[in-house]
Amino acid sequence: MANAKVIQAKQESVDAITAKLRTSATTVVADYRGLNVSQVTELRKQLREAGVEFQVLKNTLLRRATAAAELTELNEVLTGPTAIAFSADDAVAPAKIINDFAKKNDALKLKGGVVEGRVVDADQVKALAELPSREGLLSMLLSVLQAPVRNFALAVKAVAEKEEQGA
Repeated sequence: MANAKVIQAKQESVDAITAKLRTSATTVVADYRGLNVSQVTELRKQLREAGVEFQVLKNTLLRRATAAAELTELNEVLTGPTAIAFSADDAVAPAKIINDFAKKNDALKLKGGVVEGRVVDADQVKALAELPSREGLLSMLLSVLQAPVRNFALAVKAVAEKEEQGA
């Protein structure tokens, strides 16, 4: 009987991981070997503040979940100690936080991930991390949209000033 309970608990874990893989905008897989407790706590804190869920999971459970989510290409990076970060909302946040943390702590290594349902390697996760945040992108878009209006206003002002000087 105890064996059936253990199998049931593992199946529930696989189902939960599968659901997270399917619904997250970005999933980042990392090797945390070599980080001490305080470093992992700091990383978890940064990720939690950004609304990112961070877990250390067994590779066998992850492989079953990737098979169920039809993301078996991710199995190539599921070796050694594996930590995984799920973000349902912000596609850039987990990649940016883990990449920045990895720059300060050589022990943390990016392995790869899933971005919008597509498996990506560590280099692509790093490229995603270099993108500006959502707020940064929105502010850039706003400046681009405001530029023509600002230029038109400056041109009208210059014409008005020129006519005042001529009058």
